[in-house]
Amino acid sequence: MENFFQDVINHLEGYYNSIVDLTPKFILAILVVLVSWFIASRIGIFAGNRLKARMHDRLLATFIARLIKSVLIIIGILFMFRIIGLEGVAQSMLAGAGISAFVIGFALKDIGENFLAGILLAFKRPFSIGDIIESNGVKGEVINLNLRDTEVKSDSKIIYIPNALLIKNTLINYNSEGFLLQTFTVGLEYGSDYTRAIELVKEVLGNSEEVTEKDHENAAVITDVAGGGIVHLNIRYWVKTGPYNENSECRSKIIAAVLKKLKENEFVLK
Repeated sequence: MENFFQDVINHLEGYYNSIVDLTPKFILAILVVLVSWFIASRIGIFAGNRLKARMHDRLLATFIARLIKSVLIIIGILFMFRIIGLEGVAQSMLAGAGISAFVIGFALKDIGENFLAGILLAFKRPFSIGDIIESNGVKGEVINLNLRDTEVKSDSKIIYIPNALLIKNTLINYNSEGFLLQTFTVGLEYGSDYTRAIELVKEVLGNSEEVTEKDHENAAVITDVAGGGIVHLNIRYWVKTGPYNENSECRSKIIAAVLKKLKENEFVLK
C-alpha cells in the first residue's frame, strides 16, 4: 500500500515539475499569439487604409488587407506551437488543412461558393459602388460590396444578392462611364404630326440640365403601332450617374416635361 501511494506521489511530482517547466513556455506562447494578433490587426488596418487611398476598388483593397492579417495570425499560431515544442502538431495542421478545407467546403457549399464568387467580383468587377444594376429580378443602386453578398438599394429597401447569383446569372449595368441610360414610351394618337412630336421631345431633352449629349446619342423614335391606332414614341437619353432616388426623380421630371410639351401643342396622348 505504501508503494502505491509512493508511486502516486511520484507521478504527481512529475506532473507538477512538467507543468512548472512548461509554464514559462505557455506564457511566452500566449504572449506570442496576442502580439501576433495585435501586429496583424494594426498592419491590416494600415494596409487597408493605404490600399484604399491608392486603389479605386475598395472591395479588393479590403480583401487584400484581410488576407495579410490572416496570414500574419497563422504565422503567429504556428510559431506558438514551435515554442511549446509541438512542431508535429503544426505540421499535422498544415498537412490536414487541405482535407479540412475539402470537408468544410462540402458542408458549407453555398457559403464557400458565394465567398469565391466575391473574390472573382473583387478582382474582375462588372460594377462599382453607385452603379445602377439589374440582376435576378432586382434593380437598384450598389451601395456596398462584401465577400459574401452585394448590397443593392431599391425603393428605400436594402436587398442582399448572393455573389454567386451575380456570377451565374445575367447582370445588367446601366452605367456607362458615369452616365445612366433612361428610356420611356409615349403613346400618340394615329394620324398625329409625328415629325413635330419628335422635334418637341428633342427640344425638351436639349433644354434639360440633367440630360447630357457628350459622347452619347439621345433619341426619340417611333418604335411600334399598337391596336387601336396607338403609335409608340420611344424616348432615350443619358443623365449623369447619381443616387438611385435622384435618377428616378430626374426621369420623373423629364417625363412630366415631355408630356406637358406635347399637351401644350395639342397632341392627343394615349
